[in-house]
Amino acid sequence: MKVIAGDIGGTKTSLALFDVSGTKPDMLVMETWPSQDYASLDDIIKLFISTRPGTYEYACFGVAGPVRNGISQTTNLPWHIDAQKLAQTAGVRRAWLLNDLEANAWGINALDDEDFCILNEGQPDAYGNACVIAAGTGLGQAGITMDGQHLRPFASEGGHADFAPQTEMDIALLRYLQQRYGHVSWERVVSGMGLVNIHEFLHAHYGTEPPRWLVDEMAKEDKAAAISKGAQSGQCEICSETLDMFARLYGAEAGNQALKIMATGGVYIGGGIAPKILDNLREPAFMQGFCGKGRMQSLMQSMPVKVILNDRTALYGPAVYAATLLNQSDKSM
Repeated sequence: MKVIAGDIGGTKTSLALFDVSGTKPDMLVMETWPSQDYASLDDIIKLFISTRPGTYEYACFGVAGPVRNGISQTTNLPWHIDAQKLAQTAGVRRAWLLNDLEANAWGINALDDEDFCILNEGQPDAYGNACVIAAGTGLGQAGITMDGQHLRPFASEGGHADFAPQTEMDIALLRYLQQRYGHVSWERVVSGMGLVNIHEFLHAHYGTEPPRWLVDEMAKEDKAAAISKGAQSGQCEICSETLDMFARLYGAEAGNQALKIMATGGVYIGGGIAPKILDNLREPAFMQGFCGKGRMQSLMQSMPVKVILNDRTALYGPAVYAATLLNQSDKSM
């Protein structure tokens, strides 16, 4: 059975064709487009299928934004996405929409041990609920509940919850960002834009200016990537402090999410940023932020924490979801 799967983000949109006949989805082809270059997801789907004529039965897409009744208004794109309309565009029997982090959570089922980097071993034979948090263009979160036999992902918009400062520097960051945004969510500090916000705050806090070479680099490429490179190369002290603060805050919010979901089965760090800053996440700051929950510290230390290294997880997820629904449908007949 052929399924079109999609990972729809604010920066890029990836579509893939999967064969879901076996126990694990088999990716046959994949293509990626810059999301901002297109007026709608329908336009990209038309491009994808125009070069691959054939019969496709189902489609499923992970979308960066809330999904209600098969419809989503994307958070970081001006796209209105309707699953029924997508089914007509793709010429399939049915199409589903998932929140992108819910899709990531489904995709974990298709990964192998080498697709993870372990930040905290946690308790052996960990069991129970799990969660996924992913910093990229924005900050996505999803839960995975254990129903007794199976892990069932569910969507969340927790990345838009209120930023909770812990230190005097965090409080100063909050006040700085309140002047700019009014409401300050966790996404404003733990995401690509968050990395830039922290960097700009630190320069304002210290009354300094970024070096000319960094300004030039940020003009040529993604600002967050330039800041990260400046830190990892050791060329820029403020960049290094930015990345250290970012890692600690990332850990803190990952821990907040894990507490709320009681993620004793594991915490998964997804998104495009984490694999690029693995050395920084391995430093004590991330796990200190994660475990620093007062009387709950021992509980936090018992939770496995893993970085997802496979950048196709969000594409595997929609295929796994579609295959799961279709298999359940077959068994009920």
